[in-house]
Amino acid sequence: MPFAATGGLGDVLGSLPAAIKAELGEEGDVRAVMPLYSAVSDAWRAKMTKVMEFDMWLSWRNQYCGVYSLVKDGVTFYFIDNEYYFRRKALYGEYDDGERYAYFCKAVLEMLCRMDWKPDVLHAHDWQGAMSIVYLCRKYRLVEGFYGIKTVYTIHNIEYQGKYDTNILSDVFEMDWADMGLMEYGGCINLMKAAIVCADRVNTVSPRYAEELLGGENAHGLSHILNVYAYKFSGILNGIDYEYYNPHSDPAIVEKYNSTTAVEGKTVNKLALQKATGLPERGDVPMVALITRLATHKGLDLVAEVAASLLREDIQLVVLGKGEEKYERFFLELEARFPDKMKALIQYDRDLSKRIYAAADVFMMPSKSEPCGLAQMIASHYGTFPVVRETGGLYDSIKGYWYHDGIIEGNGFTFANYSADELYERTLAAVAVWRDADIRARFTEKIMTTDFSWNASANRYIDLYAGI
Repeated sequence: MPFAATGGLGDVLGSLPAAIKAELGEEGDVRAVMPLYSAVSDAWRAKMTKVMEFDMWLSWRNQYCGVYSLVKDGVTFYFIDNEYYFRRKALYGEYDDGERYAYFCKAVLEMLCRMDWKPDVLHAHDWQGAMSIVYLCRKYRLVEGFYGIKTVYTIHNIEYQGKYDTNILSDVFEMDWADMGLMEYGGCINLMKAAIVCADRVNTVSPRYAEELLGGENAHGLSHILNVYAYKFSGILNGIDYEYYNPHSDPAIVEKYNSTTAVEGKTVNKLALQKATGLPERGDVPMVALITRLATHKGLDLVAEVAASLLREDIQLVVLGKGEEKYERFFLELEARFPDKMKALIQYDRDLSKRIYAAADVFMMPSKSEPCGLAQMIASHYGTFPVVRETGGLYDSIKGYWYHDGIIEGNGFTFANYSADELYERTLAAVAVWRDADIRARFTEKIMTTDFSWNASANRYIDLYAGI
């Protein structure tokens, strides 16, 4: 963000470099590199300067590589230009993704070869960036200026590992057959595994998720290799961009508000969303929201089990997202059954998502697995009560509501088991708290002032860099 993004990783890489730069101040030199995707707008391209161009070999291919740059928030962003690889309708999900990201990772190192500047730390993310660490370790380590570069590899979602047939090891990835032991895992090339082995430090996006992966839960086959290298593995919780997600100044929402004016402000936003979506315009009805990719691991089977029962209560439900056809069809059919209580918006629109965060009163996030999750943090910052399952980053960021002796503890509603009954009960508990006007105002202010900014996380990354 804001150049080209499809999900949480885009948000993180839009915010983390600037947060690290802000913490380091003048002594920090933070630079980020990404492909020049066709999704990057003409407005951003007009602000870029061409830094260099060169021809680059990848195995038997000789490809053009252009490098453009611009400075934003004190961070220098480089864009690797090759229209054959990156002028596509989608950022990834293409038949030749392995070749595209092998090209990108090698181009980053070739770019550095042609610059006077060298980084102290190369920090790569997910399987698409994995080969930059592998190439540095196996091909570029003895290049002048490269010997002292340390490496950090961050796993945002271990489900996507970059798995390919071993037959293309040399042809696509330009690795020698002597490197098969490094590159192979479970009978195929595994780019994530290779980066884990080569990196100086490996981390993931929440402490709880790190524990789950080491324990084998949701590790998708990589638990063994992570345990072998557990001495260099840790978890650091993500944050959110408080400038982009700020109900006090958000241009996407109808009524701006802060933690002390949230009750009134959210009611105005709710009425506006109800009018826009055709729901009955009632400020006194609690609105439950679900903003997610429509996929099973997001806990949508639990939602499907309880949705009709919830809609028999005096509530409204708004769903925003795209994904698996069975869930798209389910929510559209649910809307047809409950047209005055339910709206299914089968799309993804960032501005619309922020209008829903501002309008809703309760936010459901019953994920089966969730490495970190940003939606629960965004919902909290917009004063919407999060209902989450205790997994991954949801466990680390949201603690269960408890009221005793006039004191409110926690910042959300949580449940431990992967259970539709528990989701139903906790959602109704959140609704009950919302219906108590005094508690609602106090709890809304509490969750909106919970610190989900990048400040603490940026310092943990700086400590990680310093440690190597």
